[in-house]
Order: sequence, then C-alpha cells, then structure tokens
Amino acid sequence: MALSKSLEGSKGLLQSQELFEYILETSVYPREAELLQEIRVITENHPESLMSTSPDAGQLIALLQKLINAKKTIEIGVFTGYSLLLTALTIPQDGKITAIDMNRDTYEIGLPIIQKAGVEHKINFIQSSALSALDELLEDDANRESFDFAFVDADKVNYQKYHERLLQLVKVGGIIVYDNTLWFGTVAMPEDFVKESQKKK
Repeated sequence: MALSKSLEGSKGLLQSQELFEYILETSVYPREAELLQEIRVITENHPESLMSTSPDAGQLIALLQKLINAKKTIEIGVFTGYSLLLTALTIPQDGKITAIDMNRDTYEIGLPIIQKAGVEHKINFIQSSALSALDELLEDDANRESFDFAFVDADKVNYQKYHERLLQLVKVGGIIVYDNTLWFGTVAMPEDFVKESQKKK
C-alpha cells in the first residue's frame, strides 16, 4: 500500500521496522532494568506473548509515573507482569499497586522475578473480572479519587466501562493510560480490511 500524500515527508519516527529496531537497540534496551529483561525474555516463549507491554511503552509509563510522583496505582490486565514489575520498581518503597487479572497462572510466570526484585509487598493481586473488582473498590468511599495512576491493558470492548469507573477512582491530576487504543492501526482501515478476530477483541 502506497503512502498517502499526507504522510510523504512525515517527520514521524517510525518510518520502518528497521528504524524501530534501531531505537530499541540503542535507546530502549540499554535503559531496561535487568529484571524487566528477564520477564520480557521468558514471556517471549508464551503463545500470547503479543499481550505483553513493550519495553518502549514501559519506559514511557515509568516516566509518567515519575512526573506525578505516583505512589498508589491500579493496573487492569497483568499478564506475566512486565508493566507490573516496572511500576513496582518505579514507585516508592511504601507505594501500592492494585493489580487485576482473571488469570493468575500467567501472573505467576513472572512472580518469581517480582519476588527476586523485592517488590512483591507493593502488589495486591486480585484475580477477578475487572468490572466487578472496580465496582467493589468503588463501594469503599476511601478508594474514590485516591489513585495517582492507572494502566489498562485488557479487553478493548470494555475500555469505556473501565474509564467510567477509573474517573471515580483516580484523583484529579492523576493519569490514566490505555494500551493500544488504535488496535494496531485497524481503526483507520476500511471495515473490509479488518479481520473479524480483530473486531471482536
């Protein structure tokens, strides 16, 4: 597919896969903590490894957390725990993460590395559907507007419902980050080009 005229001469960074790999090798990987690399490597062998947070996105998340001095965070969608460990390494020693995922088995893939990092005490893992867990959090008024930061990397069809609840849980001045809202670029494709499996996710 030819580039449209609006993209010709674009100053955007990601002009090619080769350039993306160059950015990873020269800028992202050298800054990646060794324990995060361990989780990334073991996750690569998982059949659903694509679900893991990419290291470049992870470093942006850490930057945002540092900018607002995040201490109390919430994560919807944990998978093997790359972004979870990243947050645990970023927030203070007395910081807390509420981590919600339906699948404890995938969380336990990265758990030994989280334990090795000495940050397991910061994590409250809740095995549950996100909507029910968020509703339960909202039942306690102390949780309302108490979170500094939220990261959502879960089923895209429920993003709006998660957002409605997170607006009540995250304080004014906090940050809510959503993974892959453009769904690999398919949002800009004609309907006929979007696979049925992509529509349903």
